[in-house]
Amino acid sequence: MPALVSVPLPGRAYDIHIGLAADELANALARTLDDRATSLHVLYDAAVQSHLPAVEAAAAPLGLPLTTAAVASGEPSKSLAEFGRQLQALAETRADRRGVVLALGGGVVGDLAGFVAASYLRGVDFVQLPTTLLAAVDSSVGGKTGINLPTGKNLVGAFHQPRGVLMSPAFFTTLPQREWVSGLAEVLKYGVIMDEPFFASLERDADRLLARDEAAVTRIIERSCQCKAEVVLADERETSGRRAILNYGHTFGHAYETLLGYGRLLHGEAIAVGMRHASRMAESLGLLDPSATARQRALIERFGLPTALPESLDPDDVLAAMMSDKKTEGGRLRLILPDRLGHVALHDDVSVAAVREVLAEVLAETRPWPG
Repeated sequence: MPALVSVPLPGRAYDIHIGLAADELANALARTLDDRATSLHVLYDAAVQSHLPAVEAAAAPLGLPLTTAAVASGEPSKSLAEFGRQLQALAETRADRRGVVLALGGGVVGDLAGFVAASYLRGVDFVQLPTTLLAAVDSSVGGKTGINLPTGKNLVGAFHQPRGVLMSPAFFTTLPQREWVSGLAEVLKYGVIMDEPFFASLERDADRLLARDEAAVTRIIERSCQCKAEVVLADERETSGRRAILNYGHTFGHAYETLLGYGRLLHGEAIAVGMRHASRMAESLGLLDPSATARQRALIERFGLPTALPESLDPDDVLAAMMSDKKTEGGRLRLILPDRLGHVALHDDVSVAAVREVLAEVLAETRPWPG
């Protein structure tokens, strides 16, 4: 059965439709656009071109001009050069301020398309059509858009909420198992940061989730989106610090992605390692019982995700990359660390020496990957 999660932001409210059948997609798209659109522009991942006919069929009853543009798969497409190309592609469609961008793909396409939509004519609507589990539970919700620079991930971007998010099981059929498993890392994150019973349910349902059981998958996407929506409603633009909890594992993980080269690890794989290392950091500071770290590691491994990097990195290089992260303020690291399963807190008072010590320990362990 389809599920619906609402994000009731004042003046920017939207719905997340989960588990839409093919015949439900058109109605959901029509309700999402609400007669506002004058044209549709689909920015899609070249790897999911086979889903374009379904999107075109869903859009056909609207009778709007529809154009398409493809981007290559992977983090390298979140670049200034690709951003410029896609803005030009949208301009060539002669879209006006009521034109709508449809993002069909994973987190890379969603982030890029959202930033294009935020920038074109100073902001047009866009709709997220995620084709990866990671995008479904994380990047498609909350309005963060952006691109990478060589010095770090997501250093350029804008807050721009989607008009709506439409998810169909059919969109996940082309997703390789490694990509599917990568998305489970972001699902696991929600259990650690705000919902221990949810974490326990993931432990119970691991086999069903790895097999992509539709009912189990719908439940975890729904709960993940509810968690994300709750945080976004409390702190849409990261002004209070509440939204920062969504970055659990990311300060470590983003540094690893940058140093290893975008694409060496999938995003969820880097975050899985980052969560394990952040949990070890919390342990070393006396914030967390080691049993909680062990439980996280066990579930990460159960999902087939890495708990160590494929090669050794220099702790000072990692520290430098962490200091370039957009979450760093005033030259101080801002770390999201758990004190128990289901709760994390922001710490901006951890010494560089303490972080270096933990990095020296955890980076000594390596594991060939993909595993």
